[in-house]
Amino acid sequence: MSARPSAPRRTVLRGAALAPAAGLGLAACSPTGGTTSPATPTAPVELGADGEVAKGGAKLYRDHNVVVSRSAGGELKAYSSICTHAGCPINKLEGTTLICPCHGSEFDAATGEVLRAPATVPLNELPVRTENGKIVSGPAV
Repeated sequence: MSARPSAPRRTVLRGAALAPAAGLGLAACSPTGGTTSPATPTAPVELGADGEVAKGGAKLYRDHNVVVSRSAGGELKAYSSICTHAGCPINKLEGTTLICPCHGSEFDAATGEVLRAPATVPLNELPVRTENGKIVSGPAV
């Protein structure tokens, strides 16, 4: 009967040290990203003051997973800030470009269109309006 070779101690220790770190990568790809807020508003929500979004600019409302942009003409647009690639909440806005922390997808906050893969589907557009000087977004707006 032949004896089974055992792994050297260094190999076993190296594998044990890397196992917890490997789990961290999976957490970063989880659709909720550790948040408990819904993917998009389930009812109309006040996001902030109307003046918070300048013409030609955008603002990310992380607590509600919504990004709002205002065209040069003053029209508001709102999109879900949940990445369409893997469902991660987008937490970074540079100018009018949304950047997903999970896999690097980028979206245009003014149109919802994909600017950089791996995402291939645009962001979901949401109803948006102003009411009493506040930006309101969500269903039945």
